[in-house]
Amino acid sequence: MILVLWDIDRTLVYTGDIDRRVYRETFTSIVGRPPTALPARGTGVTMPVAVRDLLRANHVPEHSAEKLAARILAELPQRLSGYRDMLAGDGIILPGAVAALTAVHQTDNLIATVVTGNLRDSAETKLSSLGLIGYLDTTIGGYASDNPHRPALVRIAQDRAAAKHGSRFDRNNTVIVGDSLEDVRTGLEGGAKVIAVASGTTTAEQLRAAGAQHVLPDLTDTDTLLNLILRAGRPDQGEAL
Repeated sequence: MILVLWDIDRTLVYTGDIDRRVYRETFTSIVGRPPTALPARGTGVTMPVAVRDLLRANHVPEHSAEKLAARILAELPQRLSGYRDMLAGDGIILPGAVAALTAVHQTDNLIATVVTGNLRDSAETKLSSLGLIGYLDTTIGGYASDNPHRPALVRIAQDRAAAKHGSRFDRNNTVIVGDSLEDVRTGLEGGAKVIAVASGTTTAEQLRAAGAQHVLPDLTDTDTLLNLILRAGRPDQGEAL
């Protein structure tokens, strides 16, 4: 069995400025003033890391930052859920994503879930609003609500998949598909092979230089993607394509 860990934002979907609007509204609600700086786009860092960066960039005193961060993180998913209609109407499913998800979902011995910098409720809101959640077993994913250190999410997903399917998952049979340098780092440090897609803010050259085993321009070549996933799941084969 091969565990396929999908990133969400800028790999499967693009939600425009909705996340940044949610960060702005939640910060204003909790801190009591609007932020003058927002998280950088497309970095792939986990939401807890982004929130702490947000507080730091907006000169929130260190002694109160931890408590405020916890309150912001608790409110973010609920506030995002208020944008379901906007996500469904304005969110974009990236080219090839549905075909790629379908191919993985329908292939024997491939188990598809997510490893994402989103909190679990936020991830499920995005996926369900855009009609993609049925292709993924979100109960065995790794989320920022599990651990703010993104590489740790690989082992969390592997352990959950192992408990459900009775198979052992490690670097030899786990593949991440993602668009950012954080996705590459997550795989390399967390214990998964990396198929990067240059559909976000990071170039193919940057993804390759960071250590991704394979880099595709996007998800539109379903056959190539599926072949890479299947071959990466064979011991000692994933590096020699």
